[in-house]
Amino acid sequence: MHEYTSTARVWGLTCPGFPEEVSRARRWTRDILRGSPMADDAELIVSELSANAILHTASGLETGSFHLALAVTRNVIALSVTDGGGTGTAPKVEHQDDEAEHGRGLGMVTALAHRVAIHGSKAGYTVTAELFTGTRPGDRLC
Repeated sequence: MHEYTSTARVWGLTCPGFPEEVSRARRWTRDILRGSPMADDAELIVSELSANAILHTASGLETGSFHLALAVTRNVIALSVTDGGGTGTAPKVEHQDDEAEHGRGLGMVTALAHRVAIHGSKAGYTVTAELFTGTRPGDRLC
């Protein structure tokens, strides 16, 4: 392989901020990752991150949108959702009590993914979840 050739494959999708777009995001992810043992976890992660963007940011406003990016290499599947911003706080994992009806989603993403990173500002945040192929969440990495 030539030294400037990348083996990463990258896809992107921008969705209007309507609730029904969450199922479109799941289907898009499932179609791209068809046959991958990580497809179910990836679909669940995209679903949660997309729903969070619509529910908690300007993405869910009438003219809002959110953007998905999916990068696949031999060793990593990276799923990113960028929201429309408009909030004063960054997304964060919340530890809820047993009676809470909301606030567990990002914790679930963190439990499924091997690594989660949050970047951005009140103008828009990107949450990226990485799944390492050939390993399971909780495996120790060198």
